[in-house]
Amino acid sequence: MLFWEALASALIGLVIAYGALHRMPRRLPARPLVLSTGPAAALLGALLTHTVLGSGHTAAVLIVALGFSAALLSLLIRPARARRRRSVPA
Repeated sequence: MLFWEALASALIGLVIAYGALHRMPRRLPARPLVLSTGPAAALLGALLTHTVLGSGHTAAVLIVALGFSAALLSLLIRPARARRRRSVPA
């Protein structure tokens, strides 16, 4: 059961990372970093949740994996560049 939870959580993390890259490509760092952070964060979340709750809580494990992945990917987002207002020449 742990193998399937790990596989599903890694897939969830990869989908979240790909979606973030598709949604805001200019605000995220290099593509390989984002595509590796998503599944790694989801696996970490799944492992921690499975350790705390034990087996038999697959839905909770996958929900927490999704949350961990989204949270760690949100830390990679750079602030949007502010647009400069140019004054009109006199």
